[in-house]
Amino acid sequence: MIEPGKLFQLEGGQKRRKLALTFGALERDILGIAEKGMEYSFANLPRAEYIKQVAAVLLRDPKLSEESAAQLRKLLAAEPLDELRLCNYARNTLLELLGTFPAEWDLVIAPHNPAAAGTQSPDSTVLARDFYPGVCVYAEDIRSPFNIGSIFRSAEAMGAEKVLISPHCIDPTQPRAIRSGMGCIETMGWERVSLEELPPDIPVFALETGGTPIEEFKFPEKGICIIGSEELGVSPEALARATYGTVTIPMKGLKASLNVGVAFGILMQKWVESLNK
Repeated sequence: MIEPGKLFQLEGGQKRRKLALTFGALERDILGIAEKGMEYSFANLPRAEYIKQVAAVLLRDPKLSEESAAQLRKLLAAEPLDELRLCNYARNTLLELLGTFPAEWDLVIAPHNPAAAGTQSPDSTVLARDFYPGVCVYAEDIRSPFNIGSIFRSAEAMGAEKVLISPHCIDPTQPRAIRSGMGCIETMGWERVSLEELPPDIPVFALETGGTPIEEFKFPEKGICIIGSEELGVSPEALARATYGTVTIPMKGLKASLNVGVAFGILMQKWVESLNK
């Protein structure tokens, strides 16, 4: 945590970025999930008072709208002080001023998983991933950099071992994919392979309409899930390769349509639930 007095000395964007990081660290501390070395530690200043002082720095920002300033003052005047709500509102206000979506800061705001022994250095740098061995996804002809980044992000978060991509899938190192992937493309193992190159000795199944409802599908302990392109879905060739079967997410909506990244996230959650039983 930085002293409020030092925050006053910073300028413009640098000050806003530092404030956003500070409010994010305070949120984690309030929730009891502060990363090592980022716990609130000013012994002579209660955390609530520190939050008020840091909020006062934000209130002096010339780009702060009157509406945001009024809401901040309202939160500051509340009795008792809702520390979490104040910090969250202040952080999101700063991200708006910076022109940054909150999701783009997740790797800074959200704590890394400390549960897996040996995965972090003393300074909390992630050294190795914890994952479910043999759990993989095959992205067939995904064209959108945002979608491929989302797929990598969900795969990493839920513990997939590797992302496999088809020959005509967009390059995951494309800048917009990197941005959407939130650092996961750099840390996830991935490989570009054809359907014919998929391992013959591991179950392969597809996420597509017309299959077994996801609640009834028997997920394999190890396997490869094929997800298809945004426009055409899983190709006939890929469906033929998916000899373990096809899983479907039942939907009630009029459009009955899900973004491929969202659909994959739902599938991964169900697969992980199955593995953890």
